Amino acid sequence: MAFIVQATGIDAIKKMLKTKSNITDAFIVALAGNPNTGKSTVFNSLTGLNQHTGNWTGKTVTTAQGKYQFKDKSFTLVDLPGTYSLSSHSEEEEIARNFICFGSPHATIVVTDATCLERNLNLLLQILEITDKVVLCVNLMDEAKRKKIWIDLKKLSKILGIPVVGTSARSGEGLEELMHTVYKLCHNQITTNPIKIKYNEKIEELIQITEEKIAKFTNRKISSRWISLKNIEGDKTFLDSLDKYLGIDSAKILPNEEVDLNLRDQLVSSRVILAENISSQVVSCKKEKEYDFDRKVDNILTSKILGIPAMIALLGIIFWITIVGANIPSTVIAKMLFGLEERLTALSVAYRLPNWLHGTLILGIYRTLAWVVSVMLPPMAIFFPLFTFLEDLGYLPRVAFNLDNFFKKACTHGKQALTMCMGFGCNAVGVIGCRIIESPRERLIATITNFFVPCNGRFPTLITISTIFIAGADVGPLRTVIATITITGIIILGVIMTLVASKILSKTLLKGLPSSFTLELPPYRNPQIGRIIIRSIFDRTIFVLGRATAVAAPAGLFIWLMANTNVRDLSLLDYCAAFLQPFAYLLGMDGYILMAFILGIPANEIVMPIIIMSYMASGTIIELESLAALRILLISNGWTWLTAINVMLFCLMHFPCATTLLTIKKETKSWKWTLVSFLVPTIAGIIITFTVTQISRLSKLIV
Repeated sequence: MAFIVQATGIDAIKKMLKTKSNITDAFIVALAGNPNTGKSTVFNSLTGLNQHTGNWTGKTVTTAQGKYQFKDKSFTLVDLPGTYSLSSHSEEEEIARNFICFGSPHATIVVTDATCLERNLNLLLQILEITDKVVLCVNLMDEAKRKKIWIDLKKLSKILGIPVVGTSARSGEGLEELMHTVYKLCHNQITTNPIKIKYNEKIEELIQITEEKIAKFTNRKISSRWISLKNIEGDKTFLDSLDKYLGIDSAKILPNEEVDLNLRDQLVSSRVILAENISSQVVSCKKEKEYDFDRKVDNILTSKILGIPAMIALLGIIFWITIVGANIPSTVIAKMLFGLEERLTALSVAYRLPNWLHGTLILGIYRTLAWVVSVMLPPMAIFFPLFTFLEDLGYLPRVAFNLDNFFKKACTHGKQALTMCMGFGCNAVGVIGCRIIESPRERLIATITNFFVPCNGRFPTLITISTIFIAGADVGPLRTVIATITITGIIILGVIMTLVASKILSKTLLKGLPSSFTLELPPYRNPQIGRIIIRSIFDRTIFVLGRATAVAAPAGLFIWLMANTNVRDLSLLDYCAAFLQPFAYLLGMDGYILMAFILGIPANEIVMPIIIMSYMASGTIIELESLAALRILLISNGWTWLTAINVMLFCLMHFPCATTLLTIKKETKSWKWTLVSFLVPTIAGIIITFTVTQISRLSKLIV
């Protein structure tokens, strides 16, 4: 049995505390750790939940719960956001800290990276000041072995005074021992004696004074020493949480003194020095230059000179493989589905179904679905596994690293590069990922501009148009090369527009200076092909295709009805297209295309099917058995290469889909910023397509 509960911010704590009352038979175990330690992999492996194992760009900002059974007991594992400390600098830190402090877990597993133990120990030392019910999970032992790094786990356990377990979560090694250790800790079969951090005399004196004042109010619900440390640090959000969760009014009990920044720095330094000392005693390794393969690769992939060209080349290779690989299966699926349409038509004739019923069910709904499946499925089935492969390999954080400096120049947060990368999967997910940006101003900029990068739903349209139209005049390998260059150029343009729009927003509506942050590059890892296939096919391809077909079916029906409902010898479809035609002409498109984008607000996946249905219903009735047939359909309805370019540009830059808009409203809690998010990419798309069209016409490239 497994389940998942997701919430964010302080609401996550409330929801989990409520959930806890319903699962009193289970031990509550918190799972904490730095980003890029394999924490989510540990969670997935223990609970059996099919969650995304990537741990960058805020994938665990939403807090998850999962159950697992060990021996005769049930354990509820709470996957806390990846964080470097328990201060109040970000929402992730508050969520992790508040659950450990006020969620009353029976045990806390702290996951660390065996290849960089020293840095990870800082978080562990903070948690040990809150609770002694801690198990240290030293993960990625296989990576450490590959880099010739050895850790004396027994000595580490003796120094820390808590149980230590080495694991390689990706292969499952050590997880049985980890569960057994947690089991014994929850049943008080293990006695812990956590290491105590000794601060300087002044800090210890302040701690003693504060402890004496606060001890009688805590009733051992939370460490009075930890409260004293937070008071010295001036952590107001934590002190406010005392009243919220424990009913302790810190303002009436604790001394209200001005925060001494020197003392706060000394607290941090003491933990860092202790972590260095512990690490030096238990970690040994060969010479770094001899075995650090990752650094050698990063010297190329993240260099100032080769980083960006390598990134563009790799992106181009992915698109080339997608375009080449999608041609044959797309044709096969189209022939099969449209062949089935002929049989359905024959059945409707045999059973003498009314023309309107045949039209709505077969020519409207089925034909649209057939096009969506035949054209969208092959590219997605190839692109998503390749994209997931790069993610599993650890390359996508390098993309964010290469773009970080550009976002700083745009006066925005460097983490926006991460949220932008998330937008390639789904813009709604990219918007949610903006939670990792602490500054409200910079978070808004990232949210508003996230739609400039194409999501899952727009890639098939871009690939299809570039293949059948931009490169349609050529044959052989050159055709796919041209299509690949076109798609790559569109993506680069999307990134440039993201930077330009961010710069404009940071100088107008959302003025301010960019914040600094630390971007950690995870080690390169051997991709797990099985998980890649499952995650990319089921979590992405089937999900996107399912959403597309669910929306395309009623859209096909609606378009067919509009095309076959006549008023004064003209259909409703013709009236709408005619109304939009003058404006669409200025943008290098036609009324049917513009109307397709408007009707495609529910999901970007249906824009191209609506265009096809509009043309087919308006007189050109053909079966799209191949991409060549689709090209004939578009040309017969007035498309030129300029039309195709403008459709691709407007596909890249127009209003977000309904799902993304609702997500923006939920995240910003403001209709104002939702409207701004709607207008910014749309206005950009209108300006760009208008400019391209007018320059082209003035240059007499189009008659």
